Amino acid sequence: MDSILVNLVTVTEGAQDISISKLIADASPVVKGVLAVLVLMSVISWYIIVYKWLYLRRAQGESALFLETFWQSKRLDEIYQTSEHLRRSPVSQVFRAGYVELTKLKSGGTGDTMHGRMDDMSNIERSLRRAQTAESIHLEKLTGFLATTGSAAPFVGLFGTVWGIMAAFLNIAKEGNASLLTVAPGIAEALVATAIGLVAAIPAVVFYNYFLNRVRVLEADMDNFGHDFLNIVKRHFFN
Repeated sequence: MDSILVNLVTVTEGAQDISISKLIADASPVVKGVLAVLVLMSVISWYIIVYKWLYLRRAQGESALFLETFWQSKRLDEIYQTSEHLRRSPVSQVFRAGYVELTKLKSGGTGDTMHGRMDDMSNIERSLRRAQTAESIHLEKLTGFLATTGSAAPFVGLFGTVWGIMAAFLNIAKEGNASLLTVAPGIAEALVATAIGLVAAIPAVVFYNYFLNRVRVLEADMDNFGHDFLNIVKRHFFN
């Protein structure tokens, strides 16, 4: 009975020395490397999250302001001058591409034949599409890292978990017993790797989906504006 009590006291005293910081400090080099990678991925992800949130909010606000200006103004050159101050708006950049192409066609002479007018409209449409594609790529920039973090971080943490469990079993074989003090450090550091992997992955997934929805809204605004701009050009310049 006395020996059992001594073992329990020893286990309790050893357990009191276990903390998250001590587990990380005493972890194997492989687990430390895994934790460092996960922390780095998390830091980069949060930088991207803050940057993209501010950028997309400004892009959406400037696009709303540009559309309001576009429909209230009656002169394309005035709208073009306004768009110079709304560089973050993807809709304004689409307009600028279409306006520049329209100016080139007007200065070079618009086709008088039906075939010539169709070619001119096709040129404007292609310039709008190119601008939309470029703006879509720019809007989605850096979000790919969030998707990578969301999908890869749990597996990186799982690798650290597996390695920690392997270390725990090797420690059992080395010590020749399976007491709590023998297996606890390895299992604990394995669970820490899993937890940090989830901490890195969950915000990345959540904000990736959030940004993707915001980008889709802006892409829809660009597409709708492109159609409206083509209709206006066709009605006022090619009829």
